[in-house]
Amino acid sequence: MDSYKAWPADGDERAIRFTGNWREYLPIAATNVALIIVTLGIYRFWATARQRRYLWSRTHIVDDGLEWTGTGKEMFFGFLMVVAFILPFFVFIQFLFPALVARGKEAAAGGLMFLFYIAFFYLAGVARFRALRYRLSRTWWHGIRGGSDNPGWNYGGEYLGRHALSFMTMFIMYPWAATRLWNSRWKAMSFGPLQFRADLTAKGLKARWVWVYIAPLLLMAVSAAIAMIVITAKLDGQEADPEKMAGLGGVLGVILVLFYIVLPLATLHWYAKFYRNAAAATTLGDIEFGFDATTWDWLKLFLGNIGLAIVTFGFGLAFWGYRQWAFMVRHMHVYGVVNLDQLTRSTVAAPREAEGWADAFDVGAI
Repeated sequence: MDSYKAWPADGDERAIRFTGNWREYLPIAATNVALIIVTLGIYRFWATARQRRYLWSRTHIVDDGLEWTGTGKEMFFGFLMVVAFILPFFVFIQFLFPALVARGKEAAAGGLMFLFYIAFFYLAGVARFRALRYRLSRTWWHGIRGGSDNPGWNYGGEYLGRHALSFMTMFIMYPWAATRLWNSRWKAMSFGPLQFRADLTAKGLKARWVWVYIAPLLLMAVSAAIAMIVITAKLDGQEADPEKMAGLGGVLGVILVLFYIVLPLATLHWYAKFYRNAAAATTLGDIEFGFDATTWDWLKLFLGNIGLAIVTFGFGLAFWGYRQWAFMVRHMHVYGVVNLDQLTRSTVAAPREAEGWADAFDVGAI
């Protein structure tokens, strides 16, 4: 039986590696940006296909590189189909909602808007599922591709329900919802004859979520306390001195800045742990995965992206997808044994609608 270990015996070479470099990618990024501008954004679908063909081809797993077979044409037409589907709903809301309000039927207008957002959120869940299904179906390795026969409609309902429960519990239940949705999404996927398995739990994630949850509350409490101290100390009766009020505004400004720093850092700290746990809890046949990116690694990636965009006056945005993919691959680990004799072509249907739902709802990455 031909089999390949997912790590060499000497341990010096990783099973999954990215061999691309920014100089090689620069011509692709430059032409993509130019053509997107010239076509007023329409070329972005073909730009995405070009980007993925390059990134996939420079990603090697064990002894062979990945291959991307998706096209810009199928992504463009997939997007048009979804727009044609949801456009009547937007037009309906655009005209019916103000008409109801004008006639004094605010309750009916509010109920209509609520149902609209429920449907929108449900379709966003379907979009997330179908984006993953499409990308696996266009990803080939050793002549084998992935995919799923599941259309994702049930996942959309689960996505809506779990996020609704998170909202009703003031997001206390979000770690539980996120882990269950990860499991549901990946358990529906396969690669060749092998089914993905996922058993992610909220264990180890709840403590980090506490920081995300209480960070804004702590900042609001501190800002309120400081405001009261300043008001008590500097305001004389009901007369508000402009200079003193400026001092109060400065204190609240510092608190606001801290809010936009502390909350993103706490969220990043949680997601760093989430992706490490998620990779470890996901398997494919005898293959196991690992992911070692820390909070500091993620922070360097994001700050590097922002700095690159600023220094290049926006052109660096074209490299964000490249940097994100390279980051994910370089921090990913694969363990186990691949038995090529057991691998056959995938029997699941290859979807035709591409990522129209994901593009329309702006979900997913790369």
